[in-house]
Amino acid sequence: MLTLQEITKIFNKNTQDEKRALHRLSLEIEAGDFVTIIGSNGAGKSTLLDVVAGTLMVDEGRILVDGEDVTRAPDYVMAKHLARVFQNPLIGTAASMTIEENLCLAQLRGQRRRLRWGVTKARRERYKDMLAVLGLGLENRLKDKVGLLSGGQRQSLALLMSTLSMPRLLLLDEHTAALDPRMAEKVMELTDVIIRDNNLTTLMVTHNMHQALNYGNHMIMLHQGNIQLDVRGQAKARLTVNEVLSQFGETLKDETLLCAT
Repeated sequence: MLTLQEITKIFNKNTQDEKRALHRLSLEIEAGDFVTIIGSNGAGKSTLLDVVAGTLMVDEGRILVDGEDVTRAPDYVMAKHLARVFQNPLIGTAASMTIEENLCLAQLRGQRRRLRWGVTKARRERYKDMLAVLGLGLENRLKDKVGLLSGGQRQSLALLMSTLSMPRLLLLDEHTAALDPRMAEKVMELTDVIIRDNNLTTLMVTHNMHQALNYGNHMIMLHQGNIQLDVRGQAKARLTVNEVLSQFGETLKDETLLCAT
């Protein structure tokens, strides 16, 4: 589904501040894979998502989506292929618009717009059913401004919005990191249900080893812009936090990652 071939990304090229964020990185992701991505600060995790999303152009290598070369496709072109949820709950939703208006915008994403009512009765009923699954009572607050919601409620809504148009690829960039532990776990459980129910191909960056090992069927660890560990299936299911830390302790020096067990 997603193929990265010898990807290299360099910041401040040919200057004294040159930084090689990704170095000849290659990765093959099958349709329906849920890939968790770990690594210390500066390992290249968010940069990897940025180049896949078209936010950053690579210096070398190729990016293919279902065999289509999208290496030079900018973010507004890649938007038809993917959806992304960021770490900051304030990103991805419009605070001044209502819950139902936000959902409607997400549903119509990528479609041709015409002068007509957006939030119809049928759509409103569908939104109620979808929001009820979250268990946050948002199905009874469709006309509330999103700016009135808590961080966890907004992140849950952003996650739901990202899947309304059924993207071919879902990118999650530490989307629970800004939430308190209880809400983070709830959002993570919701994430897993949405991904499995819709068979979404997903890349999730996380500093939480529990999340990395207990969710998804494929895990990679980045270090200095390249893949140091690539496990999937039963091999991943058998891994423990202690095994990862003992084998790659020198690589995983980042205190946040080591403590997030």
